[in-house]
Amino acid sequence: MPAAPQQRMPLTPYLELCQISAYLGERRVFNDLNLQLNIGEHTAVLGPNGAGKSALVKLISRTIYPLVEPQASLKLFGQARVNLWELRRRIGLVSTDLLGQYRPQVKGIDVVLSGWFGSVGLGRDQEPTTQQRQHSLALMEQLGLIGLSDERFGQLSEGQRRRLLVARALVHGPEVLVLDEPTNALDLKAKHQLLGLLRQLASTGTTLLLVTHQIESIVPEIGRCVLLHQGQVVGDGPSAQVLQSQPLSELFGTPLQVLQANGYRQVLPG
Repeated sequence: MPAAPQQRMPLTPYLELCQISAYLGERRVFNDLNLQLNIGEHTAVLGPNGAGKSALVKLISRTIYPLVEPQASLKLFGQARVNLWELRRRIGLVSTDLLGQYRPQVKGIDVVLSGWFGSVGLGRDQEPTTQQRQHSLALMEQLGLIGLSDERFGQLSEGQRRRLLVARALVHGPEVLVLDEPTNALDLKAKHQLLGLLRQLASTGTTLLLVTHQIESIVPEIGRCVLLHQGQVVGDGPSAQVLQSQPLSELFGTPLQVLQANGYRQVLPG
């Protein structure tokens, strides 16, 4: 007898957007946006500049809020009302906005320790416990960052700063790590180091959400890709199907040819 087909376990969403409309400043970035993102499903959100990618990150981090409309619904981990401290423990965030907020004289270890408080650096009333300090140092050791503990943030390379922010985002052991354009402005060595770190995290149980316009930054472990254009989802499916020449040419409005090697993709003019 043929073997019975295996049943897929139901996915547990960490983000549910139903008919969401939102503004970023005076610009309406979403109009009736529908999207569900799931625990254990590494996902890339890909789109050109102005597509609404950073606004999506701000919705997740509760930096902006959707319009209150009868049909609209936004849930994080199944809840419409979210405690921000609880959210910071469950979702780690690495963003370019955060990168620019740290003072140049802050030490590397203090960048990581500030993740416990959801702050930018450590204030006078923010004294990490011995356990928090030990955990942060162990995390830096695990991520190959221990040598940056006493280095000043302003003296570090762009890649080193980004990796410190990843460690900062991981101090609580979040279920989801959200990365907003993490490889922007990195040279090849720094980019490959960061992508190697993301692959390591993907294989150890942290759900990745990579928000980018750079196809070459999508690591092989990311199995789902969402295409975003002018605030609307215009493609959503397995990365192997979505990251092809035709859909990407339509997304970016220019002829493109996708090449693949070692699980990564590069894009050439079509």
